[in-house]
Amino acid sequence: MFFTIRPAAAIRNLLHRRSVSMMPHLNTSKLKKKKKKESPRTKLIQQEPALINPYFESILQDDTRFRFVTRSKDFLSRQPDHVLRLDDAGKFHRELGFPRGRKFTTFAQKHPLLFSLYRHSDTKCWVGFTDLMEELIREENAILETTVLDQVRIVKKLLMMSKEKKIPLSKIHHCRHIFGISGSFRDIASNYPDELRLNMDEKKKTMMIELVNWDPTLAVSKLEKDFISEEDRVRRMFKFPVTHGKWLGLDSEDMKRMDSATTLPLVSPYTDGWNWDLWTVEAEKYRVGVLHEFLSLTLEKRASIHHIVEFKEELSLTKHTYRMLMKQHRAFYLAGTEMNWGVFLREGYREEDGTLLDNHPLVLFKKKLLRHAFTESI
Repeated sequence: MFFTIRPAAAIRNLLHRRSVSMMPHLNTSKLKKKKKKESPRTKLIQQEPALINPYFESILQDDTRFRFVTRSKDFLSRQPDHVLRLDDAGKFHRELGFPRGRKFTTFAQKHPLLFSLYRHSDTKCWVGFTDLMEELIREENAILETTVLDQVRIVKKLLMMSKEKKIPLSKIHHCRHIFGISGSFRDIASNYPDELRLNMDEKKKTMMIELVNWDPTLAVSKLEKDFISEEDRVRRMFKFPVTHGKWLGLDSEDMKRMDSATTLPLVSPYTDGWNWDLWTVEAEKYRVGVLHEFLSLTLEKRASIHHIVEFKEELSLTKHTYRMLMKQHRAFYLAGTEMNWGVFLREGYREEDGTLLDNHPLVLFKKKLLRHAFTESI
């Protein structure tokens, strides 16, 4: 009788196959691969396909593409002669709007009509504006000079909505673009001492802008104005349903009446609504009204979550803001991803194609700048 001597490797394979057949849980080839969890950076905040508005989503995508141009424009505008040495650009990647570790030239060369690269007599490379960009900046400054009264009005309304009737000037500056406020608003405020006051907060070590006098003519929200002329539309815009047991036996018509009774009257954002207990319907009405008025003051009737969070303390907003906005889908639309989302005021846009209904001169300027940014030649 002859015996076959098997190599050690063959014996190991044979033992492995037998062990797998007797213990199937060791057979990793049959195990299902876990689906990779989608990153909050890419996961859309609107999960139901039927609710996704492609027009609003594309507007936020344009913001991402446009970020480098807007930030670089703002930063270079504050530099002497509007120029910056190329070697220093990497230190200011956040201010210039490009990712850390990437080259500034990679992004600047995508916008040849706006940015120019040149070598100075000191043999160093510098970046500056083209003649076209300098002309566009003068045009923007001219628009800001003609809208000073609007800027003062918007800041006063923000202050009137705030709990303490004062806001750090740095927050106004950080969000100036969405409201159409000049970067030099500190100088503007000093020209209106009867309406606005600048004061250093020693505890917070920051400059505050305060409301001097309450203006009753400004203490009327857009919703209140619309309710006079378009009552039915405003009634349909919001819904604050009351939870009730099935034993009440309410039909659909009865439920509508009950919801209408709790929805109206709305709570004005220019009241001390922050005093309401958080769990009450009145408290939710107040905060919904505050956000509606906040968005109505913006140029494009929209704002990112970062802008809203900036005023969280002053406007008495809570951590439930996202959930609150999602419940009022007739008035607001949330676009973007879970990490970077924005809020749109639906009434400010045409439903058919997502076109902004009221185009402020600065909005028209932004469209013009965007058009030049992605054009290679005139």
